[in-house]
Amino acid sequence: MTIQKAKEKRIKNFVKNRYGNIAKKRETSCSCNGVTAMGQAEAIGYSTEELKEIPESALMGLGCGNPAGLASLKAGETVLDLGSGGGVDVFLAANKVGETGWVIGVDMTPEMIRRAKVSARKAGYKNVEFRVGEIENLPIEDESVDVIISNCVINLSPDKERVFAEGYRALRPGGRMVVSDIVTDKELPDDIRKSFSAWAECIGGALVRKEYLSAIKKAGFSRIRVLDEKVFLEEGMSDKIKGRIISIKVEAKKGRTRRT
Repeated sequence: MTIQKAKEKRIKNFVKNRYGNIAKKRETSCSCNGVTAMGQAEAIGYSTEELKEIPESALMGLGCGNPAGLASLKAGETVLDLGSGGGVDVFLAANKVGETGWVIGVDMTPEMIRRAKVSARKAGYKNVEFRVGEIENLPIEDESVDVIISNCVINLSPDKERVFAEGYRALRPGGRMVVSDIVTDKELPDDIRKSFSAWAECIGGALVRKEYLSAIKKAGFSRIRVLDEKVFLEEGMSDKIKGRIISIKVEAKKGRTRRT
């Protein structure tokens, strides 16, 4: 194993352990800062009405947007959520695609998957499925989904180009991807890049905005557009990162013809 691969494995294990503990309620999420999970969800773009229609147990104060609300989901579509966590976006998407649709959540953390499955069973969802898997190696067949969504998860991956390539593979021709994520305005200091805690806090692994969009294009996507972005200027942020962390919402399409 190369030094780089060993580092990537250590990052993944650290992140997996952190979010496993969040799922088991041993830790709070990195984004709550004293705000309730419901309050945090509303602050990043979910409406009160939407949140009342999904299991409360799915809310953990995670995420940086509402990709299911931006994806213009239609009845009957098949949706894939990359890094589905407790299932918030899966349940929201399931409500939109209806009984004729299907939503698959993929997450590398078994504790998150177990929690989401329990929530789905108790709430009576019949059009959702949760699978343990890495977003760099999706347990999804080629060209089998209409829409991909993801909420503040791709930044956690050490190999983002691979994530976007896998998403492209899973999408049907003509499909679309809508993601909410964290990027930066320029390279962060090395001490932050090398900090496992900063990775787990959705900061250490964030790409520069231009590089992030370039990785999406490199995977084969077209008609890439930024739907919205917000610079974080919250009090208490380190001067090293204040004003340099950006919450971004991006839409991209897969052409109807195969890439050559």
